[in-house]
Amino acid sequence: MRDDNTIICRCSDVSLADVRNLIAEGYTSLDEIKRITRIGMGPCQGKTCGLLVLREISLATGKSMSELKNHTNRPVAVGVKLGLIAKSQTESETTKSQEDETKEESHEK
Repeated sequence: MRDDNTIICRCSDVSLADVRNLIAEGYTSLDEIKRITRIGMGPCQGKTCGLLVLREISLATGKSMSELKNHTNRPVAVGVKLGLIAKSQTESETTKSQEDETKEESHEK
């Protein structure tokens, strides 16, 4: 890619120039660049931009892409319905009271 204005990460609006500048400053791992630019943290989770950044690091450092470590993927956070939390709490309270009853019965014997 020759045009530095090319957007590498559409989720975080990061350009090729941004990535190249960070590499020139000494950031030579995808995780470092991810922390600074949020590349790979958007809805696509780096499916496109991750490989593009790795390629730029490879070109700048002379390392092959197979030598470079891909970024750490974490699942996207999802909402949890309050009813599920309440149900879980009720179930755990029921289980605890049943365990307490069992302990009391065993102590009475």
